[in-house]
Amino acid sequence: MGGIIWLASYPKSGNTWFRVFLTNLRKKTNEPAEINNLNSTPIASARGIFDERAGFESSDLTADEIDRLRPEIYEHIAADTEETIFMKVHDAYTMVGESLPLFPDKATTGSIYLIRNPLDVAVSFAHHSGCDYDKIIKQMANERHTFCGKQKKLHNQLRQKLLSWSQHAKSWLENPEIGFKTCLLRYEDMKQKPLDTFEKAVKFSGLEYDRDQIQKAIELSAFENLQNQEKENGFREKSAASKAFFRKGKIGSWREELNSEQVRQIISDHGVIMQRLGYLDEKGEIIF
Repeated sequence: MGGIIWLASYPKSGNTWFRVFLTNLRKKTNEPAEINNLNSTPIASARGIFDERAGFESSDLTADEIDRLRPEIYEHIAADTEETIFMKVHDAYTMVGESLPLFPDKATTGSIYLIRNPLDVAVSFAHHSGCDYDKIIKQMANERHTFCGKQKKLHNQLRQKLLSWSQHAKSWLENPEIGFKTCLLRYEDMKQKPLDTFEKAVKFSGLEYDRDQIQKAIELSAFENLQNQEKENGFREKSAASKAFFRKGKIGSWREELNSEQVRQIISDHGVIMQRLGYLDEKGEIIF
């Protein structure tokens, strides 16, 4: 097909797991993919990718100047290949200036948006970041939240505007400015009905694999395999603040971790989107 398919998600929502699955699906061996060799699905905010394509150091630019060039960088990447490219994205879908999309239609085949119950995201994100739940809950509600936005340090990734958890979801799922199709994958469906869910994403991407091949890739990407690899060899994408990247991967772990006030706050902040995406029922009761 050509063009880029954005693997978009708020952090800790299953993006890396899906990237492992894609690597297992596309390779030709019976051994599980190495979690430290997922180069076929790079993150779009990698500073090295920008510098290589731009031909100069991004460290000489401000974050706003970099953002103005990112759409053109992605267009060049897409133009250089006839195959479909998958790129991980934690940025919200935003505009550069008044009318230029950060992720341009010209470079894009589509997007796969991975989402997870924000109650579980809060727990996983807190462990990943090495901070307490209250700080993460506040951060998830921050409409101006960014990754790598501080100027005091040169990060290996470019600035990424995450916005709040709800705004992030709406920016990719309910944005009239987007001119390409989006495939929604819920983390909970990936766990509870994996074959149907992963097959939906494979078909959306235009990849030609049958159900047996998809099932095999799912099995090779089992969470236990990822945990064992991390224990043996570490994981380069793990935050220095966390003990493990592949920690539990469970649905509903928030029930063992969050207190009633923390749960209430998350629902207060994100209840509208939670209900819309099936995390709350019509009465406001939590489903997962």
